[in-house]
Amino acid sequence: MRGLLLGLVLVLLMLQWPLWLGEGSWRDVRDLREQVERQQEANAELEQRNQALEAEVRDLRGGTEAVEERARRDLGMIREDETFFFVVGDEPPVILEVEPLPGPAEDTAPGPDSQVPEDAEPATDTLPPEDPFDG
Repeated sequence: MRGLLLGLVLVLLMLQWPLWLGEGSWRDVRDLREQVERQQEANAELEQRNQALEAEVRDLRGGTEAVEERARRDLGMIREDETFFFVVGDEPPVILEVEPLPGPAEDTAPGPDSQVPEDAEPATDTLPPEDPFDG
């Protein structure tokens, strides 16, 4: 009787082993469900992005307003009958600080071809204002 009981317990353990620890066990099923949830979240984000892109494509195909908006924003274009105003902020101009090149400065004498033309404008230490449409 004792051998039969021991045999039944062994059979029960062999049947339970795949359910708890083997391939396709409860743990594997739980991990797969978590992967499915993460993938569904990623798919939802991509679906929203696709819908936004589809709406933009419809706008670009449907009329000139979307194309005009893109040209204004990305390329800085204006119409012929419009006046462009460039508003300069209160920010101070950018001044570059240049370090001298290594080596003796007295060895670099200007050559005969380094004459400055009489109508040349004087050099300035400040940069011109930045172009707002330069990406």
